[in-house]
Amino acid sequence: MKAVPPALPPNTSAETPADDAPATVEPAGHRQADFPLVIGALICVHASMAATRVAASLLVLSLGYAEWVVGGLLSLFAVAPIVMSMWAGRLADRHGLHRPLGVGVVMATCGAGLAAVTQHPAALALAALATGGAIAVAAVAIQREAGLMARDAADLKRVFSWVALGPAVSNALAPITVGLLIDHVGYASGFVFAAVLPVLAWLIASRLPRQSARASAQAAGRAPVSALTLLALPMFVPLLAVNLALSSCWDAHSFVVPVLGHARSLSASTIGLLLGAFAVAATVVRLGISRWSASIDEGRALRYAMVMASALCVSYAWLPGTAGMLAGSALLGLALGSVQPMILALLHQVTPADRHGQALGVRMVATNAATIVMPLGFGLLANLTGLPAAPLLLMAGLVALALWPARLLHGHALPG
Repeated sequence: MKAVPPALPPNTSAETPADDAPATVEPAGHRQADFPLVIGALICVHASMAATRVAASLLVLSLGYAEWVVGGLLSLFAVAPIVMSMWAGRLADRHGLHRPLGVGVVMATCGAGLAAVTQHPAALALAALATGGAIAVAAVAIQREAGLMARDAADLKRVFSWVALGPAVSNALAPITVGLLIDHVGYASGFVFAAVLPVLAWLIASRLPRQSARASAQAAGRAPVSALTLLALPMFVPLLAVNLALSSCWDAHSFVVPVLGHARSLSASTIGLLLGAFAVAATVVRLGISRWSASIDEGRALRYAMVMASALCVSYAWLPGTAGMLAGSALLGLALGSVQPMILALLHQVTPADRHGQALGVRMVATNAATIVMPLGFGLLANLTGLPAAPLLLMAGLVALALWPARLLHGHALPG
């Protein structure tokens, strides 16, 4: 069934906002045709980071480094977002999409380009920092821009199911493409691919209307409010807790598949296919959400996804052969792929409209802080236990524990 793009609010003209209107409630000049451009830009920026992550992980393993080194390298992708996400949220609230996206494009191109020139471990570390930071800056701005296109709660789920397709599509295409490039050309070609993608993102975004200077000036003139005050909002902390558990589960799968595949002597193309199956499944479920968003209860859907993810994490290590891993990755992708649209829809309902960028920045800081700690912990755990899939067993328990805060989200009366 063909998915229908999200409906845009009726007030989408390029007129200057009224003096008493909030500066960030409605981006200036949006048309329905703009939405695919927003998603296309997100796909390209995210694919740059995903391609760099896969190529760097496989290169480090091929050089004979231990699993904990791979975990440490993966953790670096989350260092820059912790430092930059809050700033990126404020920048997006003040200036709209193009300025933060431009910063992200420059960071991703330079980082992946450096790794293409030299595959020294220090270059890989810098590439991880740069492409990870690029996602922090660009994704916050893109998510905020997309949220402004929704007209009600049901439309938020539809909008963010499409937004969530960006990482899903990039995670499906980037690992497969990079695996083929590595097998047939070499590791440098994978990093060249990652460096070209952000430039394409900017070319796409250049066709989008810019936020009016008047709206930017109004947003910049408001007194700054500490992001910590968001923690006092009802449901904000439980929502972050659920998000952390499920995003860490995603990180565990991203860590385990290359390590377990390398231990089983699978080729880079096969490992890329396993990661791609996960992402394809995440894409499919998000398309389903975009079609049936009006009938989905966010809290209940999150709980079902958590139960399914926990069960799959427990059983993944015992799945037989490549076909079993392929099926397990796809099913886990279905469970975890449904999460982001629900989280983002709820986040936009429980935070003020003029602080959406800041709220998205807080969420990104929290998830990337976990992404720094978890992959390194995953590597140490795999080394200590001798079980490459041990991180998934750990995440099965943590996701089960997170069912308690998830219950608070079910049936909660959220503010409009």
